[in-house]
Amino acid sequence: MMQAEEILNLIQSAMPGARVEIEDLRGDGNHYAVTVAFDGFDGVPLVDQHRMVFAALEGRVGGILRAMTLTTLVPQKKGGE
Repeated sequence: MMQAEEILNLIQSAMPGARVEIEDLRGDGNHYAVTVAFDGFDGVPLVDQHRMVFAALEGRVGGILRAMTLTTLVPQKKGGE
């Protein structure tokens, strides 16, 4: 079992400034839906974005963390930036 706060901390440590949303899908601490919005994903292929998140979780997915649905996003820039 893995706490949502630990997932949040690992991702934000590896990707400073990332916005992370986590939903415990079953209330059991083993099945999460995670959305990560990170400027560093800009121009990075989707598969590599996911690899970045999995790397941040240091091999816990499939072990301590049994299942995770992952969505990655590049934040939209405001005001024509």
